Amino acid sequence: MNIFFVGGLGTLLLLGLPVAFALATLAVAGMFFFNGGTFSFMQVPIISYKALDDFSLTALPMYVLMSQVLLVSGVGRDLYEMASRWFRHFPGGLAIATLFCCAIFAAISGSSVATAITIGSVALPEMVKRGYNKRHVLGLLAAGGTLGILIPPSVPMIIYGSVTGESIGKLFIAGIIPGLILTLSFMVFAAYQARHLKDAPATWKERMDATKTAIWGLMLPVIVIGGIYTGIFTPTEAAAVGVVLSFAIAAFFYRNLNLENFKKIIISTVKTNAMILFIIVGAMLLGYIMTILQIPQTITTYATEQDINPWVVFILINIVLLILGMFLETISILVITLPILYPIIVALGFDPIWFAIIMVINMELALISPPVGLNLFVLKGIDRTNTIDEIVKGVIPYAIIMLLLMVLLSIFPEIATFLIKEDLH
Repeated sequence: MNIFFVGGLGTLLLLGLPVAFALATLAVAGMFFFNGGTFSFMQVPIISYKALDDFSLTALPMYVLMSQVLLVSGVGRDLYEMASRWFRHFPGGLAIATLFCCAIFAAISGSSVATAITIGSVALPEMVKRGYNKRHVLGLLAAGGTLGILIPPSVPMIIYGSVTGESIGKLFIAGIIPGLILTLSFMVFAAYQARHLKDAPATWKERMDATKTAIWGLMLPVIVIGGIYTGIFTPTEAAAVGVVLSFAIAAFFYRNLNLENFKKIIISTVKTNAMILFIIVGAMLLGYIMTILQIPQTITTYATEQDINPWVVFILINIVLLILGMFLETISILVITLPILYPIIVALGFDPIWFAIIMVINMELALISPPVGLNLFVLKGIDRTNTIDEIVKGVIPYAIIMLLLMVLLSIFPEIATFLIKEDLH
């Protein structure tokens, strides 16, 4: 039966069927062959409804909407200008500024693609013009874009919480310190690569003017994450606050929330959310038939009863995730694997919040792993002269830094968990 599901899914994906429909098709076929034929089809609408009838998922469309509003409003451009004026006089200053900007925009949008598009379209031509090696620039932009799913708010963390029942608030808070460590590590390496390049310092007036212009972009993640951390509002309420503030910034500060931009925002939001929710429904349908057949239970029992060190199982799990990341996008991997991996992780005694951070970093690697790394194609789309080979060569050192962070978190899991408060819900 395991061969049926794995082989069937692989075949459907190779045939070009979208992930959501491949999962649903395999689930329906499993119901027909293994669970009572056509009678079990009655479960399809019930499971589909239950898959989406989850209050924690309410935050998902709102964070996606917030990222689209900010993408259109021009926040990324002002953040880059501010960061450039503060950091450009340091060796490799524009590289530091770009990664700082990626981290801030990631904390605002929660989207790696939005971060890579917004910051990449501004930073790439500017840095190349200032003499920065194009391959190095492409690498740091591809890697910097991945920060969008680690630094909260994070769409993959919402999915993780929804599938596993873990607190989304705790997941968000757990991502803060690893996100900062990864950002600083990227900055140090990027500055070292471009240590021979620096520009004339901006005046204090120029810095203050740029900071004043970008202040709303700086304050939004502070309000959203600060509100969650202090208990003023839940992650779902924080998403609603973020949406209201982002619309207010676009309408009253940038003054570009016209009918055309509003239409663009709504269409992009609907498309993104529809894709994610369809994948969730397809994965839940597949999860239902796999649970009926006791496949997750069998795998969990097998993994825990073997005389194998739990860390060996943990390493094997991450290797599998890395391989999957080369062919599938993040949301698909999460909803397909979590129903199987989560019980194993818990049974082996690992902290599920800590594992979520490890898994998200692994998914960051998926975004820059050929042949299907999404950020690779985003950067190629910004400038058609960019080649995938050039981007991959530039991003390899950053992938190594991510792997080293996973090792560090494995040795010192408290890095991800010590900020978590028991009263977060």
